[in-house]
Amino acid sequence: MPFREDVFLSFLSLSTSAAASCCLLLRSLHLPFPLHLLFSLFPPQFLVPFLFPYTHLSSSLFPFLMASLSDFVDFSQPSLQWAALSIAFNPIFWNIVARAEYRSHFLTRIFGNAYYGCYFLAVTIFSLGILRDHVYQVALEDQPYYAPVHQPVLGGLLFAFGSVLVLSSMYALGVTGTYLGDYFGILMDAPVTGFPFNVTGSPMYWGSTLNFLGVALYKGKVAGVFLTAEVFILYWFALQWEDPFTAEIYAKRERERAKSKSGGKSL
Repeated sequence: MPFREDVFLSFLSLSTSAAASCCLLLRSLHLPFPLHLLFSLFPPQFLVPFLFPYTHLSSSLFPFLMASLSDFVDFSQPSLQWAALSIAFNPIFWNIVARAEYRSHFLTRIFGNAYYGCYFLAVTIFSLGILRDHVYQVALEDQPYYAPVHQPVLGGLLFAFGSVLVLSSMYALGVTGTYLGDYFGILMDAPVTGFPFNVTGSPMYWGSTLNFLGVALYKGKVAGVFLTAEVFILYWFALQWEDPFTAEIYAKRERERAKSKSGGKSL
């Protein structure tokens, strides 16, 4: 099979992103990352041609790897493209809508109440999440199976831990705290510092990412690992956008409270 440099570079980039994303995710959760796990998922004989592309060993394995690239990920599947699109769409959608609500209160005006507007957005985000998860499952069913990535026990543990992070954070925050109530002016009295926020500052996002990775490992699908990397990257960028904005919302409230108190004392 002729060498396709563009395919090779794309595959190398995706592999590196997936591995780096998983390592960073585990680091953000303050969990050790076992190197033996990396080599069980991607054995040395699989990694050598990418790390040392000009060695004799890699030259003997590289044609095989290129010929069997389609055995790992089928990029031509429409379901894979739809899954990638839905993963990207959701955080972009809720950030745009939440910012618009904060600036114009359009949902509050439509529903006549900030709480009703927030509940509507919550149902919308939840429904989009269910749809995204369904599309992800369908995409994995259409993808090739890769035995070294098939780690059902590890996948089940990651999914269980991710679900604990997601559900416990929803319980701690409530509906309005989970679904962007602060953009509607529905602010919490104090930040939540107990579990799971003493494990990670963003349990909803990282728990969801672990769920994606757990399903990918449970089913033995390399495409799922790549899609998990996309989830991680998008959530990471979302946090860079959301956290400073949310912090400013609460800082503004504190400034207004301080101003109100100082005004009351002057009277």
